[in-house]
Amino acid sequence: MTEKDGPRVRRRQRQHFQIAKALSAAPKVQHGALPWRWVDGTLEIMLVTSRETGRWVIPKGWPHDGMSSARSAAQEAFEEAGITGAITKKEIGRFRYLKFIGTDDAIECIVHLHAMEVEEELARWPEKAQRVRKWFLRHEAAEAVDEPELRELILSFTP
Repeated sequence: MTEKDGPRVRRRQRQHFQIAKALSAAPKVQHGALPWRWVDGTLEIMLVTSRETGRWVIPKGWPHDGMSSARSAAQEAFEEAGITGAITKKEIGRFRYLKFIGTDDAIECIVHLHAMEVEEELARWPEKAQRVRKWFLRHEAAEAVDEPELRELILSFTP
């Protein structure tokens, strides 16, 4: 190992510590929406970019006081993607991921996922300046996300 490798090794060690710490605590619950539509008989899935890294993700977030899981998911879809539509009351599945907070901490989250048939795409929405939204074919959406459990939920989803 050379002197130049030191910062890279320390960064990797810090990431491993963050992951171990996150996995040792109970996962935090989030609610998410899987936005979908039919176009000429083909299923499309909408993804949005995350604010921090620009990764492709589904709209998701922390529970809202006084709202059901489905209603919280619909609220996140409005705030993050500027969409409205019919959302399933029952979740279609769950997936886990690590949410990195700054450079020094991470928490494990479990997302309760609800399907949302998109009825309207708004021209303006709360996080428009912070995110990009895009429609994908199902297999493209599955390839675009990083989380293996979310990938499987996308591939197995049937409206």
